[in-house]
Amino acid sequence: MTEKPSCFRPAGSHRLSVAPMMDWTDRHCRFFHRQFTRRTLLYTEMVTAAALVHGPAERLLAHDPAECPLALQLGGADPAQLARATGLARDRGFAEINLNVGCPSDRVQSGCFGAALMKTPDLVADCLRAMIDAAGEVPVTVKCRIGIDEQEPVEVLPRFLETVADAGVRVVTIHARKAWLQGLSPKENRTIPPLDHDLVVAMKARFPEMTVAINGGITDLAMARGFLARGLDGVMIGRAAYHSPAILGTADRVIYGEQAADVEAEDAVRAMLPYLEAERSAGTPLAAITRHMLGAFTGRPGARRWRRILSEEAHRPGAGPDLVERALATIEPSAEAA
Repeated sequence: MTEKPSCFRPAGSHRLSVAPMMDWTDRHCRFFHRQFTRRTLLYTEMVTAAALVHGPAERLLAHDPAECPLALQLGGADPAQLARATGLARDRGFAEINLNVGCPSDRVQSGCFGAALMKTPDLVADCLRAMIDAAGEVPVTVKCRIGIDEQEPVEVLPRFLETVADAGVRVVTIHARKAWLQGLSPKENRTIPPLDHDLVVAMKARFPEMTVAINGGITDLAMARGFLARGLDGVMIGRAAYHSPAILGTADRVIYGEQAADVEAEDAVRAMLPYLEAERSAGTPLAAITRHMLGAFTGRPGARRWRRILSEEAHRPGAGPDLVERALATIEPSAEAA
């Protein structure tokens, strides 16, 4: 791993991205997802600005250049602290630095950031200006909700986008649900508030100069293509990509139009074997990586056996790539490969 890999952001990278997901999209998860797709933009878990400024920045920012294009998502509400965190991240090879204005968790609310920031768009603008000043050539972007609590999205969202655009942001990803900070858990906030995809599509028409991506309730690449056809610049997939990562195996061809062979889950798993061995040699428990691989064969014959072997045995002392190879042998060939 190079200490300061060069930052790059291929044209059109926002056409498809995998959402930042706490406790899920760590560096091992991202490395696995990258085996399926070269082009899809990946995101880190949210890292708080305070943790970067006062904690182990080297560890929190660590990633393999093979994960690129990779975006760092920051959480916070203090412009000076966000600027310092952005400065720490600026030369670490991230394609962009994203401000979280959408997370509804209790921990985030207690810090008055995440989705709670939609109540204070002027503060968001101050944060973004500070980040942009500190970011150099690295783009600063925003991920937000359509509104929170009793806000009326059709009124609030356009004003919010105007504010962030005036601050200098040109890329925004919109989760097409409200966040209810009172009365719903973070898990419920991912499913219960109704989706309003049409409102996000309307925002692209209203702000044609902005790159607008949509998030929320998108389960496959067919849906993603549908939103791109409606004029949106990008689509972000979350839980579907985590639980069924093989859907990313056609992304370079289907979403980016490359003349590329699709990647089967078996190929992605085999490509992980050298990584598993290297990480084991560095002291990483096998289960810390394979927990992100359990859904590799979702819907395929043998998927249950694959999950059971990894779930029950990967935590055992000495477990290594040979366990993954044994689990892989239980998978029946896909219809396409047969």
